[in-house]
Amino acid sequence: MQYEGVLTKMQTEAGSPIQYYLVFENSFLNMNQLLGKDIDINFMGFQCLNCNKKKKIYRQGFCYDCFYSSASAGDWIMRPELSTAHLGIADRDLEYETKVQLQPHVVYLAAASDMKVGVTRKTQVPTRWIDQGASWAAPLVEVPNRYLAGITEVALKGHFSDKINWKKMLLNEVNEIDLLSKRNEIRSLLPEEVQQYFDTTPEKLYTLDYPVLQYPKKVSASLNLTTTPNYAGKLAGIKGQYLLFVDGTVFNVRSYEGFVVQINV
Repeated sequence: MQYEGVLTKMQTEAGSPIQYYLVFENSFLNMNQLLGKDIDINFMGFQCLNCNKKKKIYRQGFCYDCFYSSASAGDWIMRPELSTAHLGIADRDLEYETKVQLQPHVVYLAAASDMKVGVTRKTQVPTRWIDQGASWAAPLVEVPNRYLAGITEVALKGHFSDKINWKKMLLNEVNEIDLLSKRNEIRSLLPEEVQQYFDTTPEKLYTLDYPVLQYPKKVSASLNLTTTPNYAGKLAGIKGQYLLFVDGTVFNVRSYEGFVVQINV
């Protein structure tokens, strides 16, 4: 069967294992059903996720102009501590920023390779952890806006990484870490403004189960659609936003948002 459309990050459904879907305008693919099967991926062109024009993608699924003008691509997206909606100050569009920034956010600990600290909107639990390929995750604090989450992450980054070693994550080389014990150790490192939001009740540890038939012994290549517009391989697993193939090739779907593809299965 043949599917064609604009790539966006795979939609997920929590479960054991997690269910993954590629969703196009007029069709969708349950990627779990393709495990062990051959897939052809063909790059057809570009379509900006913001303006829908067929312009070359610059970053995050946006063309150059939209990346520097859209409210959904402001610096505060990647750096929550730059959020200013709680002060009534706009970055690009105060109405949009108020809607996104002034809602509950969770600062969390996760183990995808080594332990990391991160920020997500409460509505994105556990989606954010799935997208990162975390094996385990535990909320640290829940705060009422993105700014407080951001300054908490900044305070903790001085002690813990906020990055994931993506190759170790894909090889399933995850260090055994007692996240709940670490969580209690971290309380003293929280900013003063955030201390009141630390929950002293026992926290739940989330364990995430990915649909993987076999993990690669090594990551031989990360598929780049601009240099390799046509690729065929047998799907061995899905973790994070990556498709894992038997030949050691991996494909980060999220990195190619805004790319128009044709997929044959």
